[in-house]
Amino acid sequence: MPEEVLFESEAGRSREDVAATLRSVADKLDAGEAITLTAGSESVTMDPPAQPTFEVKAEREGPADGPGELSVEFELEWPEDADGDGGTGDGDLQIE
Repeated sequence: MPEEVLFESEAGRSREDVAATLRSVADKLDAGEAITLTAGSESVTMDPPAQPTFEVKAEREGPADGPGELSVEFELEWPEDADGDGGTGDGDLQIE
C-alpha cells in the first residue's frame, strides 16, 4: 500500500522545545484524547486507540567511512479501523 503523508513538520528546535512537544503528546495519550498536529495552515487530528503499536528506532544514515546523520524516531501505528490492541510488542522498552 502506498504511503500518504497527512502532515509533516521539520525544523531545528531546542532540546527544551522538543521535550515540551513530546510532553504535550504524552499528556494527550495519558488522557485518552486525540492529538492535533498544526503547523502554519496545515493541521491533522488523529485519535490513537488504547494500545497502538509503539516503535522506537535509533538510526545512523550516511557513508560507512565518514560522518553521517543520527536520529531517534518515535512512532505510533494502528490500523485506521482499529479501536483496540495495536500489537503485542517484543519486550519492555526502557529509556534512560
